[in-house]
Order: sequence, then C-alpha cells, then structure tokens
Amino acid sequence: MMLTQCPWREGVLASFIVLGGMAIAGAADFELPALNSPASSEHHAGKMVWADLITPDLSTAEKFYGGVFGWTFKRIRAGSSDYSLAMFGGRPIGGVMQRTMPSAEPHQSAWLTFMACADVEATQRVAVEHGAKVLTDAKNYPQRGKQIVLSDPEGAVFAVLASSSGDSPDYLPVVGEWIWSSLHAQNAGNEAAFYQELFGFDVFEAPSADGAEHLILSSDNYARASANGHASESSRKHSHWLNFVRVENAAQTAAKVTAMGGHVLVRPRVDRHGGMLAVMSDPAGAPFGVMEWSESDIKAEPK
Repeated sequence: MMLTQCPWREGVLASFIVLGGMAIAGAADFELPALNSPASSEHHAGKMVWADLITPDLSTAEKFYGGVFGWTFKRIRAGSSDYSLAMFGGRPIGGVMQRTMPSAEPHQSAWLTFMACADVEATQRVAVEHGAKVLTDAKNYPQRGKQIVLSDPEGAVFAVLASSSGDSPDYLPVVGEWIWSSLHAQNAGNEAAFYQELFGFDVFEAPSADGAEHLILSSDNYARASANGHASESSRKHSHWLNFVRVENAAQTAAKVTAMGGHVLVRPRVDRHGGMLAVMSDPAGAPFGVMEWSESDIKAEPK
C-alpha cells in the first residue's frame, strides 16, 4: 500500500508540535494510561502506536473527531495545559492537547506520530548520529513508558515510545482505528534509510505512476508505513508524517467532515491496494487521512 504526495496547503508547523510536546513531556501532575491492559509481551519496533493532536481548541476537536469517528474523550489536567484522551472501543488510541498558537503564526494544528521502540535512549543516540534533532527531553510515565520527540534529517517531526505495557499485537484495525502512517519527504530513499537505522525496517520499492519514489517500510513481516517522495507537481515540500484512520466509506466520511467544519484536502480516490482513501483537515487545520480496507486485504510486507 502506497500513498502519493498530498497537495494540501503549507502549514503543519513543527514549532506548534514542539510546544505541545514540551507541555506533555514536562507535565508532572498527571499520568497517562498504559497502552495495553492487560499488558502485552509483544514489541514491534517502528509500529505507529499513538498520536497526539496539538490544537488551539480542545472542545471543538473533541466534538469533531467524536462526530466523525465515534471517538469518546476523557479530560486530564496536563501541567498548565488541558489534555484529553481519545478513546475507542474502550481503550485509549490518542490524545488531544490544547495549546495557544503564537499570534505571529497561522492558526493550524497538527497530529504528532508516536512510533514504538525498545529503548528510547538507544533510539535517540542512533537518530542523532544519523542527522536527527532532539526537540524535547525524554519523559517517563510509569504506566505509559518513556517517550521523546525528535525531528528527522529533513525536519519531519515524530516521537518514539518505549511502552511499559508492551506493544499491541498486529491485527487488522477496525473501522475507527488508526490503520496507516505515511511519510512525505524530499528524498524518500534517504529518509527510509534513516528510519531503517532506527527501527530495522525492511524497505521495498512500490510501483509509481507519478515519477516520485515510493517505498514500503516493514517490520516483523508486517507493512508499517510508507515513505514517499514529493510529486513533481506538488508545491508543498515540507517533510511530514500523515496518519490514516480506517473508515467504512471514504466519500461518506468526507461529507461528514465537511458538514462538521473540516475540509477535504484530497478528494476520495482509489489507492494502490484497491480501496478508497482521502485526506482531510479538522476545523483547526490539522491534516489526517482516511482509508477504506476490505477484510480480504492484508498488511503483510511485500514479497
């Protein structure tokens, strides 16, 4: 499964993500829940296991994502910021943090992607050796684990998390859960090599009809993410991660997003795996993707 570069407007601000990451990492008066309950003994390096939305309007975000995906929310006080756990199927799948944007910056929020690792310090060391930057200090939460926010060599912001309760088993996510992550970069090959150093990914080339480079990143015989070169016609060259939620019908979801104050950035279209996908943004401008996926499709790594 591969995704081409998404031609939405410039604006996923690394500085905004860092502000949120600092607030999360520095908060000492709240506790994040375990990823898995009961705990799992599984570990899958490079797997997308969490996402935090940094937004200027927490209540609007809760109403929007609850209406679009059926998520529910539980408020937690996170230091000087308001933080809300996104719940689906009785378990936490992400968080929403309210942060005020600097007045000089465009008012747009963003999702921060968390990827599993076994050891935060070791991953940080390898990342820095290969051109990454540390954006926040590592922070440990007893139930959740240790996490840190980094930017890769091209500036795409991401976080790594060593979960205290293990990683969830590999299974096909149900409708309403995260199903895929896609990296869009100036040089997909170089970026894929960077993440291969961090997580031990197997890297496979995927067919391309747009002249850009498209690669599948796999681990444990499971396709985890894609790395995509910018399409030649795209004016948006900022490297970034984009996360996708599985939906029953991408077109219907797009209509719901619009009705609830969001925007359709890439209209529903057929993806390489045969299902429909689309890219949207919430009312504050945070981009996210939606993807259809049939029960007969698999996420095994390419052969």
